[in-house]
Amino acid sequence: MSIKILLADDHTLFREGMRSLLQKELNIRIIGEAENGREAVKLALELKPDVIVMDITMPDLNGMEATRKIRKAIPQIKVICLSMHSDRRYVVDMFRAGASGYLIKSCAYKELTDAINIVAANQKYISPQIAHIVIDESIGKQQTKKKAVKSTLTPREREILQLIAEGKNTKYIAHHLYKSTKTVETHRRNIMRKLKAKSVAELTRYAISEGIITLDS
Repeated sequence: MSIKILLADDHTLFREGMRSLLQKELNIRIIGEAENGREAVKLALELKPDVIVMDITMPDLNGMEATRKIRKAIPQIKVICLSMHSDRRYVVDMFRAGASGYLIKSCAYKELTDAINIVAANQKYISPQIAHIVIDESIGKQQTKKKAVKSTLTPREREILQLIAEGKNTKYIAHHLYKSTKTVETHRRNIMRKLKAKSVAELTRYAISEGIITLDS
């Protein structure tokens, strides 16, 4: 039986390259592609892939939040993060979000296919390039000095924070999330209060510093 794969990456050429390589594998079948996290969630619920190859920094909804939503809705779906980021915060937070694997985009093609087969067999995979990060985290060598403020934000608040930081206005966010403008404004006030932010610029700087968005998002 072939492993059903959903590809989620906002760079079309990179996504097409992955599809071109992976569809040559006899035990892998590409069943869908998403160009942002929200589309990845939608397709995951519709197509029910076995494994999602997910980028982190995508517009609208980042890969981390998309992974949380997908894993909460359908726990049996496995997510492999394929990212250009090797920073500790990305690696650790993606595993906390429910990812089963993490690779760097510079990895060899064989490593990706190996990772897909490993996580499809209900095991974890982490690239040797960044394995030390998870080891250090697990044995307590890299403890954060204070609890991250973002952990106090709800999933919906993190979602709205990303959209605000991407320059979307209240009316757009309300329509996009099927919420009232009043509800979105309430979330915005709560976010600003929790982060002690006084402007959208401060929210944006925070979103960038915490990896919720990147400068090239």
